Amino acid sequence: GSLERRRCLYLRTGRACCQMVEVLLAALILVCSSVSCGSAGGYTGLPALGDIYYYHYGGAYSGFSGADGERAQQLDQRFYLLKLPIARAAMAVGGCLLVFPCVLILVGVLQVPWYFPAWLLIECTLYIVIAVCTVPALYYFLHSLLSVYNSSVCKEREQLYHSKGYQGFWCSLHGAEIATGLLGCMAAMAYLLSAGVAVRDYRIVHEQKQKPLQL
Repeated sequence: GSLERRRCLYLRTGRACCQMVEVLLAALILVCSSVSCGSAGGYTGLPALGDIYYYHYGGAYSGFSGADGERAQQLDQRFYLLKLPIARAAMAVGGCLLVFPCVLILVGVLQVPWYFPAWLLIECTLYIVIAVCTVPALYYFLHSLLSVYNSSVCKEREQLYHSKGYQGFWCSLHGAEIATGLLGCMAAMAYLLSAGVAVRDYRIVHEQKQKPLQL
């Protein structure tokens, strides 16, 4: 009935639009951060011709043999283990950022802010806290990755692969990691915008509840 229509109308409000943008940004952060731990890496050798590295780099590391192959495998595994905690932490944060706006959308659809206007002020506070915390989180994420790339493991790995003519093993941030940082900045700005929208909606709801006869 009319109640269901009013609930659906919430999805067309400015606050709901901001929250859906936050959902999209959080999903992209989750996907991009997962790239860092999406594969254990490791030297495959000629027997594993079906491995993704075979098709991406060609020859399944055919330039390696004997001790070089074993050393490449060890360096890949150590490099992967160095990046794994950072990637998992980024994925955990991305997952939390994905759940948070989904919960707020459900709260808005159920019209909780109308019956409890103070919820909008709580929502505003949460947005500001998350936006402020996003800045040091991004710093920690990028600083930790740069520490891994500046490690002796990464440098030796880069030199070993470069000596065999392989490209793409540079000790620098790759596209997905840079995208994670940029998406995090965009998410922080979206949270600040949502905080402003929540304050505006609080004023509107407060004014409307002061004039029930005009509704």
